[in-house]
Amino acid sequence: MRGELQTGYKQTEVGVIPQDWESTMVRELASPIRNAIVGGPFGSDLVSNDYVEDGVPVVRGQNMGFRFLSGDFAFVTEAKARSLEANLTRPGDLVFTQRGTLGQVSIVPNQPYDCYLVSQSQMKLTVNRKVADPLFYYYVFSSAEQQKCIRLNTIQTGVPHINLGILRQFPVRRPPLAEQTAIAEALSDADGLIESLDQLLAKKRQVKQGVMQQLLRPKPSDVVRMLGEVSSLKGRIGWQGLKQAEFSTNDDEPFLITGMNFKDGAIRWNEVYHISEARYEMAPEIQLRPNDVLMTKDGTIGKVLYIDTIPYPGKASLNSHLLLFRPIGASYDPRYLYYQLGSRRFKDFVELSKSGTTFFGLSQAAVAAYPILLPPMADQVRIATVLSDMDTEIAVLEAKLAKARQLKLGMMQELLTGRIRLPVDRGRATE
Repeated sequence: MRGELQTGYKQTEVGVIPQDWESTMVRELASPIRNAIVGGPFGSDLVSNDYVEDGVPVVRGQNMGFRFLSGDFAFVTEAKARSLEANLTRPGDLVFTQRGTLGQVSIVPNQPYDCYLVSQSQMKLTVNRKVADPLFYYYVFSSAEQQKCIRLNTIQTGVPHINLGILRQFPVRRPPLAEQTAIAEALSDADGLIESLDQLLAKKRQVKQGVMQQLLRPKPSDVVRMLGEVSSLKGRIGWQGLKQAEFSTNDDEPFLITGMNFKDGAIRWNEVYHISEARYEMAPEIQLRPNDVLMTKDGTIGKVLYIDTIPYPGKASLNSHLLLFRPIGASYDPRYLYYQLGSRRFKDFVELSKSGTTFFGLSQAAVAAYPILLPPMADQVRIATVLSDMDTEIAVLEAKLAKARQLKLGMMQELLTGRIRLPVDRGRATE
């Protein structure tokens, strides 16, 4: 049974909204100017032979950027653009993907061009600025609810697509214009934080790559040994192979690590399947321990993982396609090996040593023949510590970025539905 509506809200075609919001359709948001909602030119109206070195930029799928159109543009002459004047789009317009990766939406930026030409795969909407804020409706069409609406209205014949008729009929909420702007600014601020964290993270990763290249370069003090001489290499042998039916989600049973669980040198334990205790005990040589190093040897070759700790129940084994490395004696520091196997030098070795045509693999014998650089143990520990500290910084930033993205999603769900209001006179959210 449907509960009673909260005071100040009403039930509409677009769901429950505040009393002072309206339920409308996209066509009611369009500017009264001619060609406010237009699709790109079809057929021979725009072909690759029309492209020139400079002129009016053409919006293609690759230019549908985060919030704003971006990337490398193709161009047509001004004369060609004028011949397709209805398809020109200007700053503040919304551009939608009509076919291809449906659901994409971007805003036409103020700089550096005065106008753009939408291609055959896009549609444009010029909103009426008296009733609609373009940035607000960018967020509306980026929301999970509106993306679902696009999927449900996709025409599946031939190449999946939507058309102008569908776009015009999309139901949308329309808050008062001042509130639209306040919501758009709040979400834009959230995006600004996400972008700054993303840029900082990219910079940190780039710096780490440079430091790795410097620290892991060959030095006169390095000893060069074949990896198989200083490390045991173990994997799951054929007769021990596991079938999908043997995987479980019982958290009390041992983990079963696969290459799918690797992510940026760490493991997503919450996504790892489990196996029975009996199957775990069947292969004692690949029962994992802290400080083990793992590597994928088939498919996506060379993904590397360092086992720091193993969560409850403290037991884990390997599926096929993985190799387990352990030092023979005190021949190397395991964390140093992890970074050595993540180096450009090892990646180049993999490219030269892999075999196969459609599905590549790297044999255990080939890996054992890798000439590893071994500095003095104290230097190995120092190198591993420096790079590990950088990984910790990166992990902290990744967690902040994930939290910021999750926060923005929550803001969108609350603000775009009116469940939380932004008083335009104070600019601070209240419920």
